[in-house]
Amino acid sequence: MTKGIDKEDEWVKQPQRVGLDANVLGRFDAIIMAIAGSAPAYSIAASTAVLIGAVAMQGPAALLYCGIPMFGIAWAFMYLGKMQTNAGASYAWVGRSLHPILGYIAGWALLVSATLFMVAGSLPAGSVTLALFNPHWANNVLLVTIVGSLWFIAMAIMVMIGIRITTRVQWMMSAVEVAILLVFAVLAIIHASTDARMHFSWSWFALTKFKGVSGFAAGALVAAFYYWGWDVSANLNEETKNAKTLPGQGGLYGVVIVFLLFEIFTVATNMTLSASVINANSADVLAVLGQKIWPGVGGTILSFAVMLSTIATLETTLIQVTRSLFAMGRDHTLPRVFAAVHPRWRTPWIASIVVGILSLVLFVASNFIGSVSTIMTDAINAIGLQIAIYYGLAGLAVVVAYREWLFKSFSNLLFIGLWPLIGALFMFWILFQSLESLGATTVLIGMGSMVLGLIPLGIYWAQGQPYFRQAPLQPATDDVPNDQVAVAD
Repeated sequence: MTKGIDKEDEWVKQPQRVGLDANVLGRFDAIIMAIAGSAPAYSIAASTAVLIGAVAMQGPAALLYCGIPMFGIAWAFMYLGKMQTNAGASYAWVGRSLHPILGYIAGWALLVSATLFMVAGSLPAGSVTLALFNPHWANNVLLVTIVGSLWFIAMAIMVMIGIRITTRVQWMMSAVEVAILLVFAVLAIIHASTDARMHFSWSWFALTKFKGVSGFAAGALVAAFYYWGWDVSANLNEETKNAKTLPGQGGLYGVVIVFLLFEIFTVATNMTLSASVINANSADVLAVLGQKIWPGVGGTILSFAVMLSTIATLETTLIQVTRSLFAMGRDHTLPRVFAAVHPRWRTPWIASIVVGILSLVLFVASNFIGSVSTIMTDAINAIGLQIAIYYGLAGLAVVVAYREWLFKSFSNLLFIGLWPLIGALFMFWILFQSLESLGATTVLIGMGSMVLGLIPLGIYWAQGQPYFRQAPLQPATDDVPNDQVAVAD
């Protein structure tokens, strides 16, 4: 029998490991967190203009051909989660499957992408909220900054005071958001069948319609941002029941649900709105679509869904970054203070405070250095680069970790081997392809922030922290699909 995680090195078994509030989340909590992490309403509202700008009418194709390898990454997270329960998720798994330095890079990529998103995400939280009361207020930089900051502070406090109350609030916000989107998905289909600006075309899904390889890569990079965030369920594994199974399943189901929503609304946008209308309303395309589908109140209802989605995903992003900081602090690969758990709330409270202050300062500063459209475009593309790094590493990690099991069955080869490997190679391909085509500012933001991670990496490597001397992560028989246990024994 292959060695499993019960025989890990002693450095992993620290008292702080049980500091988080265990066994709080269930199956549906994991799914709702994954959906909220991807933030379907927010992603559609804030990213559609960027996607259309990159690939024109081929948005459905970009989401499809990025979605297929993204499912491979979701499978990777699910099977890696069966091997080790760790709030650091990809940071921990990549570190023990590939190399500790690569694990650190994966963790750092999540930290900087999440921080950038909290800066970009607070902006629409403020503007969409104000637009519900007065459309003119949504263009007031000062008001948007104040309201966005207030929402961000509220979510930071929520995350800090406990996962139980955080989950309850998340359920309320995400359930209403998804319900609204489902209703409008049906209305969009009805509207498109009777009053479409443009008739549906299967060519929107064609791989051959992109403007060359660089055009496809640009669309795939934006599409990766659409999906990103579902893996928050993995970062919550230490706080989830049946921690080796439910978080991974939640992430996989979450990707399926948001994939369907993204495709429906992107097709509806193609059929309903012109490129000029989309560009003129780049901050909230979904509100304009809603107004077309249901004149009078449709725009307001979907704006409300966007507001809920934005607030919800700020919350899940805070969870991801604080749990990653907690894991890295616990391993002494970042300051140990990040691993401090509040005795009553059972959350990494110092990590929450530090991240909250840093993100808030960056958000306030960013609102006064450029237009909303420029900030969102640069941030989305920069985050896409970092997503490609840590998703790609996770896809490789599961193949290496389960390498002895891949040829035991066709299902193993497909779901643990080929599909995650395709996902990994796809992520690395769009990373390198995009570096050649993106503007200098975006590359500087995306890769410059990654280079900064080499500083703490070098410091803690030089200190000889045990994380950098860990044993390889290997599956036990109960980590492998059931149809292979008999073969293993």
